[in-house]
Amino acid sequence: MIWLLQLNAFFMLIALAQINCTVGDLAGNAARILRAANAARERGAVLVVTPELALAGYPPEDLLLRAGFIRACEQQLAQLAKQISGVTLIIGHPLAVKGKIYNAASVIQAGKIVATYRKELLPNDSVFDEERYFEPGQEAVVIEVDGAKVGVLICEDVWGAAPAARAKQAGARLLVVLNASPFHIHKQATRYEVVQARVKEIGIPVAYVNSVGGQDELVFDGASFAIDRNGTVVSQAAAFDETLSVVSFEMGDFVKGDCAASLSLEASVYRGLVLGVKDYIKKNGFPGVLLGLSGGVDSALTLCIAVDALGAENVHAVMMPSQYTADISIADAQTMADVLQVKYSVIPIRPLFDQFVLALVTEFTGRQPDTTEENLQARIRGTLLMALSNKFGSIVLTTGNKSEMAVGYSTLYGDMAGGFAVIKDISKTLVYKLCAYRNSVSAAIPERVIVRPPSAELRPDQTDQDSLPPYDVLDGIMEAYMERNASPQDIIASGYRREDVERVVRLIKRNEYKRRQAPIGVRITERGFGKDWRYPIVSKYQDI
Repeated sequence: MIWLLQLNAFFMLIALAQINCTVGDLAGNAARILRAANAARERGAVLVVTPELALAGYPPEDLLLRAGFIRACEQQLAQLAKQISGVTLIIGHPLAVKGKIYNAASVIQAGKIVATYRKELLPNDSVFDEERYFEPGQEAVVIEVDGAKVGVLICEDVWGAAPAARAKQAGARLLVVLNASPFHIHKQATRYEVVQARVKEIGIPVAYVNSVGGQDELVFDGASFAIDRNGTVVSQAAAFDETLSVVSFEMGDFVKGDCAASLSLEASVYRGLVLGVKDYIKKNGFPGVLLGLSGGVDSALTLCIAVDALGAENVHAVMMPSQYTADISIADAQTMADVLQVKYSVIPIRPLFDQFVLALVTEFTGRQPDTTEENLQARIRGTLLMALSNKFGSIVLTTGNKSEMAVGYSTLYGDMAGGFAVIKDISKTLVYKLCAYRNSVSAAIPERVIVRPPSAELRPDQTDQDSLPPYDVLDGIMEAYMERNASPQDIIASGYRREDVERVVRLIKRNEYKRRQAPIGVRITERGFGKDWRYPIVSKYQDI
């Protein structure tokens, strides 16, 4: 995506390149940056700004510890610089100086690097661990473009007061900020608040360019913007897209430009999931995806996301009924497959289940059926899906949600078997909201899939609430304890029953070993069960 802004003493243009880069694809990223610079020049831009570490892709993680990777970045940067003409380009890249690595942004003019800024504030919380790799910079960089003084910052630098203040003291009259800021719910409002606080402190406008695309469990939403010196958002790029937007900078400030419509919570989460799945599958080169379609709400939502991300021709849904699967589940799965026009297979598992039980009958003598037999069904299904994956090369998408992941309502080597957990960070209550949102776009999920009591259908007349609190209760406790670090005592004080809080907290702790063996999935909350959840499996600490 590119964003155009004009910069001069009176009227100029800058291009903010909101682009989808891939970690390690140095040549591909350079080509994307070059296309953005050329397109910006054709639109009259004099300055083009890329996202944070655009050349390397973000986050490169331990690739930064490999000297060969750093050298390859340096070589690609030098090659790219020679191809830049007619514009000033600010490009994000890793920089090695005397054995130290910096998160840097270099300024290219007339085919040469004329200045380089080094990121000062290195985030080391949530999904970030930049202190592991980078040294902090200490100096402001202000460049001149057609007479305008432009200060350069990188991502976290705008979250603190000092870097922006130093840039202004060095003569900047406009700040541009290179970002690789991952999406989570309500993140854009937080970005506005942070940048508006900086504008209020320094009294100069800010242009904020963000990366877009999926990278492992992270998804970057773009949504680049410009804020004038009064703190007003005057231009807003579309979220989750590479695009080209234009805003004017006249007489020291931005002029009102195009603003993309804001997305609802459900729309933003759904688009984030679609982009995360699309980029994970395409960037890794998988030919398609497989998933178990049960007739339940979780697999229904996962199927919709997969089809919207990859196209129906790249999705294979498999119904694997047992003796406990309701007829309406089979019918609803067939209906969804027909509506979405995906490849659909039915593989009954009762014969396999009976053989497993027969093989174990001597070992289980004197013991009544329990969750062991339930888990056998899930593991048979997981084995069948993985066999199809091995044979055809498609990756298996798991369909478990965050509520189940929290309390261990899932089976290792069964419904947890697969390569990518699409709704791993989606609570059960949000699953229902996303289903309603998807049906508002076009009919996809049969209504009774949504209104039926949720069930794993592993024994007669089973429902989830046989063994779990109601999902609105479970999700409220989970979000408070896991996402906001609230204590059990505070959660009880907020109105939840003590027995429910103690039960959910115990289950969250007890099932850490399962989550460590789960596939990664798209992160859409401020704290997911992934890079930003690091609890020991062995722990005697009790807070209940």
